[in-house]
Amino acid sequence: KLSWSDYKAKPNPNSDASATTRTYLAIDYHISTDNFSYTIRSAFSRSYSWGRDKTDYILSHEQGHFDLAEVYARKLHQRMSAYRFDKRTFQKELKKIYDEVAAEKAATQEQYDRETRHSIDQEKQAEWLKKIARMLEELKEYADY
Repeated sequence: KLSWSDYKAKPNPNSDASATTRTYLAIDYHISTDNFSYTIRSAFSRSYSWGRDKTDYILSHEQGHFDLAEVYARKLHQRMSAYRFDKRTFQKELKKIYDEVAAEKAATQEQYDRETRHSIDQEKQAEWLKKIARMLEELKEYADY
């Protein structure tokens, strides 16, 4: 769980947002003769995340962003688990998988903010937090990446 002490960046003076949560999704590949393995990282950036209005309610919205990043790390692991290594085409195929999941993550993060109006719509915010919890539960078998 996030806490306001995790938010180390100074608030952006040009933004009217209450807070910003920056997350990263990365994958490292390890290729051998006829096989590959991978390591997925889903990270929160303390140095790029900031909070201006540090309330519990705003933090719960930001936790939603962080949890969505975890959803997509699990989705990436799910897709990678199903991938069958092909020495001739793996670079293109693995890039395609990553790019698709990363684009879906970005679109969902934007949808979350748009539908909740950046947490202003409290009813939609509550719905989204339940939806995110369901997504995490549905993908729990892919949490060990």
